[in-house]
Amino acid sequence: MATLSFACLALPSKMKNSLSISGPSSSSSSNQSSLTGTFRSLSFSTNLSHNVFSKGYLSMSMTQMPTRRFVVCEAAPKKKADSAAKRARQAEKRRIYHKSRKSEIKTRMKKVLEALDVLKKKPEAQAEEVLPIENLIAEAYSVIDKGVKVGTLHRNTGARRKSRLARRKKAVEIHHGWYTPSPAVNAS
Repeated sequence: MATLSFACLALPSKMKNSLSISGPSSSSSSNQSSLTGTFRSLSFSTNLSHNVFSKGYLSMSMTQMPTRRFVVCEAAPKKKADSAAKRARQAEKRRIYHKSRKSEIKTRMKKVLEALDVLKKKPEAQAEEVLPIENLIAEAYSVIDKGVKVGTLHRNTGARRKSRLARRKKAVEIHHGWYTPSPAVNAS
């Protein structure tokens, strides 16, 4: 003797009142060759069935477990609400905008770091050779500051990246002897 139970899940409360599912509560398993033969009625109110089924908001699926059979009715819109769709569009526009800015920042930093590495490896470098690199650093600072201003980068991230460039430049100047750091003064 197998029992047959039905459940409707995820229906809003106003739809649950107009939904009725009925079937035999118990029957022999030999007589139940398919789930269709066990239903006596599966009826919805006319306004619910027309509005919900025609717009594709209600989907039904049958699941079978070893001892129970369920009819799962889900009422959910197939598309996003208008406000959610608008938010998704805005987020995608921002993502593309920020992606291009971040790419530009990385490119400028990479050019500066490569130029500094070449200058550091050069054995007979002159102090004047730093001037074009300083122009590259100024351009990189400008791009980083713009990224922070429009919200692409956090201000601490921007400061860290600018500091990284300045430290690398100072390391090259110290390496060639163009800059000598002053000794630290003890405050005691």
